[in-house]
Amino acid sequence: MKKIVITRRNFLKSATISSLAFPQIITSNALGANGVPAASNRIVMAGLGMGGRGNSVLSEFLANKGIQVVAVNDVRKQQMDFVQRRVNAHYGNSDCSAYEDYREILARSDIDMVFCAPPDHWHAQMIIDACKAGKDVMCEKPLTLTIGEGRKIVDAARKYRRIAAGGSQRVLEDYGAMACKANSGEYGKILEGNADPGTPPFQCHLGSQPIPKGLNWDFWLGPAPWAPYHECRISADYDIIGKKGWRSWEDYSGGRMTDWGGHKFGGLLHGMKLDHTGPCEIIPPTEGRAMQFRFSTGQVINVRGHFNYRCEGGEINYAKRESAKVPHDLRWYASGTKTLVEDFIHCVKTRQTPFRDVEWAHRTASLCHLGNIALKLNRSLSWDPTKEDFINDPEASTLVDRARRGPWQI
Repeated sequence: MKKIVITRRNFLKSATISSLAFPQIITSNALGANGVPAASNRIVMAGLGMGGRGNSVLSEFLANKGIQVVAVNDVRKQQMDFVQRRVNAHYGNSDCSAYEDYREILARSDIDMVFCAPPDHWHAQMIIDACKAGKDVMCEKPLTLTIGEGRKIVDAARKYRRIAAGGSQRVLEDYGAMACKANSGEYGKILEGNADPGTPPFQCHLGSQPIPKGLNWDFWLGPAPWAPYHECRISADYDIIGKKGWRSWEDYSGGRMTDWGGHKFGGLLHGMKLDHTGPCEIIPPTEGRAMQFRFSTGQVINVRGHFNYRCEGGEINYAKRESAKVPHDLRWYASGTKTLVEDFIHCVKTRQTPFRDVEWAHRTASLCHLGNIALKLNRSLSWDPTKEDFINDPEASTLVDRARRGPWQI
């Protein structure tokens, strides 16, 4: 007998059909009781790439009674099965399906939105595929592996009229009060911002190990260059300097520069009202001087020290979360949403632009990538933030994007 998953799209239809042959036995939760919206009013979602971070953020979606998670994906069977069991245990049913191939999830007409949290080299492919499939999408930071991917993501979201948001919980939770107050003008004109995300990634020269049972290694690599399996290529270990996990390697990540830069640069760009543009000059570090991003407005971002601003009234240091106050006039706060996940869900319902729309997420990731490119070439670079290309620098321009493997084209 085929299992029917009750969703807001098929609830009324299935209820009508079943009434012809079966007694009408419908749970109180399906009709809307116990604080749970009726099935016809819930947003149906799926999780793609449900590893450590994905499984963690999934908790916030599961806690929202207006959401019904019906599918999960991961290329590691053990992790996929674990998350599937977790979702089913949460709802007390067996309605959540598990898929090794995320494209099978996107082909389902009953799913409204997806949350993506695979390694960085998969972000652009999943986001764009989701937009094409008519799904709203939220993806963990950093939004992209390359600058070129970001513009393609934004274009896809606009073309297919999708709500598309980037993650970075620290932009709101850690730096949010400070960044939003700066953006509102509370500190006056911001002249400089300071933050040090950390090092770029490394080239990977690891050897080969046997592929573990239950792992689709070729699918894990996806658009990245083919490489032999090694546990330190796939591990989620955050020890980037120690070269313990995928965040260490440039085939899959931008290193600490994009990992922490997604948070710190995102906060700086928003506070300085530069979140929809980019620098015009990138200057790598020299002895006695930090790396700098210079903007046409005269503002500067320095890669050094702790997160803070220098404004006309002096220096404003990072406010700790325990003492920070969220500005009351922000749209996402006024609407009752206090996190990026809540804001995304709110915008899926209202069709408003998310607080961390993919344009801002793209510009944040681009700043990180520009920093890595300047460090790689070890020279100053001139950048056109409108054309999103280097000025009269063919060598640098080759690093704006990179080739993708096999069928994984965007």
